[in-house]
Amino acid sequence: MRVRGELAESLRGSGLLYPKIPPIQKYPGLCNTERAPRDHAQPRIPKGRSRHIPPGHPGRIIRTKPPRGRIIQTWIHIVSLTLPERGEMTKQFEGKVALVTGAASGIGRASALAFAREGAKTVVADVLVEGGGETVWIIKESGGDALFVRTDVSKAAEVETLIQKIVETYGRLDYAHNNAGIAGADAPTADCTEENWDHTIAINLKGVWLCMKYEIPQMLKQGGGAIVNTASTAGLVGLEGSPAYCASKGGVIQLTRAAALDYAKAGIRVNAVCPGVIRTPMVERLVGTEAEAGLIAMEPIGRMGKPEEVAEAVVWLCSDAASFVTGNAMPVDGGLVAQ
Repeated sequence: MRVRGELAESLRGSGLLYPKIPPIQKYPGLCNTERAPRDHAQPRIPKGRSRHIPPGHPGRIIRTKPPRGRIIQTWIHIVSLTLPERGEMTKQFEGKVALVTGAASGIGRASALAFAREGAKTVVADVLVEGGGETVWIIKESGGDALFVRTDVSKAAEVETLIQKIVETYGRLDYAHNNAGIAGADAPTADCTEENWDHTIAINLKGVWLCMKYEIPQMLKQGGGAIVNTASTAGLVGLEGSPAYCASKGGVIQLTRAAALDYAKAGIRVNAVCPGVIRTPMVERLVGTEAEAGLIAMEPIGRMGKPEEVAEAVVWLCSDAASFVTGNAMPVDGGLVAQ
């Protein structure tokens, strides 16, 4: 018999019954050998019968009789070219509970679905009952566990009730994505109304602070957790005509850093994501107008981002893979702030 290359190396010392996969063979397939060497000889197998292989073993020995009557040992290794869904491969948040505010649509909905995909019981909070209910329905239809709680994050009593409801239902809170926010009205600084300023700050900044105010004590009881706040690239660079929005998002970044330092030794990590131009309902109203080209031109990558791309960053920041990351304001912006 003559077997060449790395397959021969894999067979040496391993036996043909349980052959090793050649280390550099990218797509293991069909390997034929005419006869095994004496020191690797196999016990006799009745003609036409296959040796029993334990369930889950990657290889299988088959004895066949080709036209010239020679006995051929055939190793068949079957490789699936279609990977299972990520949630089927690994559910890193199994048994955990995640809260996402502003989850009726856009980045919040994408984040809630991503947490659920990773096995977390997901609490959806929003003032929009219909959209929040749809997010929960999507999660449950996919086999997940979700709960909707109508919440105005600018109201302390409602946020406190939200956390109480989570603990009553699931017994814990491991992750929080404080995402609820509004764009506010566009106007130069001197033309920004006090009403617009107060409303924007109340939801975008005060709302994040209130959420952390009630999330953190529960996480401290459990010995740790992870929080991600949604800021914006508008908190990193200026945005003409949006003084209240820029101030609120810049405040979220600084609030995130302060909280990260406050609880770093307590096992609670606090980070922020800073989305660039993302195709959410907040931006959707400008799609199809002259402003769309201007928005795309802001992005060096040449397109708007997708909510799911921000959600993946949120999930990563909450995961053990980011265990040494806290106090970070992560741009998810197609290179916008790198210019």
